[in-house]
Amino acid sequence: MALNRIMTAMVTPFNDKMEVNYPEAEKLAHYLIEHGNDGIVVCGTTGESPTVSAEEKIELFRTVKKAVGSRATVIAGIGSNTTDGSINLARQAEKTGVDGLMAVVPYYNKPSQEGLYQHFRAIAEAISLPLMVYNIPGRTSINLLPETVLRLSEIPNITSIKEAAGSMDQVSEMRRILPEDFLIYSGDDSLTLPMLALGCDGIISVAAHVVGDEIKQLVDAWFNGEPQTALQWHLKLMPMFKGVFVTTNPVPVKYLLKKAGIDAGGVKLPLVCATPEEEAFLDDLYQKIKG
Repeated sequence: MALNRIMTAMVTPFNDKMEVNYPEAEKLAHYLIEHGNDGIVVCGTTGESPTVSAEEKIELFRTVKKAVGSRATVIAGIGSNTTDGSINLARQAEKTGVDGLMAVVPYYNKPSQEGLYQHFRAIAEAISLPLMVYNIPGRTSINLLPETVLRLSEIPNITSIKEAAGSMDQVSEMRRILPEDFLIYSGDDSLTLPMLALGCDGIISVAAHVVGDEIKQLVDAWFNGEPQTALQWHLKLMPMFKGVFVTTNPVPVKYLLKKAGIDAGGVKLPLVCATPEEEAFLDDLYQKIKG
């Protein structure tokens, strides 16, 4: 999989009937590439993956890859809490032309580290595309430990991790023990700069839906040897990094996208749209950052 610096975990647009809005997904994919992104992750957590059907996911993968072509990497979120289900979706996704796959730590089951290893190994061995593993214990209840990631890195097509455990000690240990060419991406916008400082490779962002150009300034500054400029961007963007999580993701960012001319629609139950108070907060935040 190509080295990307800025990828957005894309929301899934819905129409008024809460069906996937494929034309709007295509429009959003174009928009993201035009605003700082060199990659898109489709049907991750931000894409409401638990409530999007397998058939809808496959069509989304196909739609987004066709929209961006060779201009950007497209990674398909195929993870679930069943190994068989993840493998079946991965095999279908591989036929859509996407560049790589991403599988989240299985949620709810609470497997052991050995169970996690065997789960990801089984998925990787069933496909030929590069596989990214996704660690987000706040949603899965299980933390994928650095020692397990090291074992997984020995599987040829497991090439990267989206790390969202929030521990810089854990990130440091991963960067210390993992092969240099194993890519580590921040899964938290607010930790992008700290993780870059620890030798990581980029960000899979939520906020880049709204401030993609600004995040590109931050990341480019870091890799151009301008840490002070990167810090200035980090501090400027911190209110947005935290504000897009004023309520459950992706509720806030879907609301903010409307200000950028992208109608991503509502969210599927059990999620609900922002309250009037949350909307007022987001209006003020957008004005301060983008106004």
